[in-house]
Amino acid sequence: MSTSSANGSSAERSYFDLHITGFGYLNRIRNIPPKKGKGSPYLACTIAALHGPKDSPEYCYIDAKVTGKDAIHLIRRCTEAVDAKRKVLIGFRVGDPWIDQFTYSKGPKAGQPGASLKARLLFVSWIKIDGDLVYKAEARDADETTDEDPAAVEPADATVRTEAPAPKAVTETPLLPASSF
Repeated sequence: MSTSSANGSSAERSYFDLHITGFGYLNRIRNIPPKKGKGSPYLACTIAALHGPKDSPEYCYIDAKVTGKDAIHLIRRCTEAVDAKRKVLIGFRVGDPWIDQFTYSKGPKAGQPGASLKARLLFVSWIKIDGDLVYKAEARDADETTDEDPAAVEPADATVRTEAPAPKAVTETPLLPASSF
């Protein structure tokens, strides 16, 4: 549960937080314009979250609104790699998930009902691009990291190396400019 107070007043509001942590492939990074001119545009992405056995994982697609200054900055920095069809794997925490019901408007499912899992992307704990770790968040507390070690996360369909590469610092050969993270 979290608490907050508005404008420094002594009245606090309490909220129940529902968070999902995991890791998955980053896809469809895009800016969403406001509906009917109300509100402001926001950044969104789709995460193909992995779950199930390591040798045959399944995917749960999460359509996420990116919130938080750090998360927005990190996801924007991954746009080029995602657009280039590189494998971008992230450790993440999403909050406040909900199901959005809709009707397909085109394609073979036109007119049929559908559903989408939506959430807010709150935190990015690490980023791997094509198997190389390019970002790892400094742990502030136990709630802000995923249970998985990013070095140990590799789905079965990833390239397997027969020799371990020489250890290197993440900042030695970043795939994205070091100043971007």
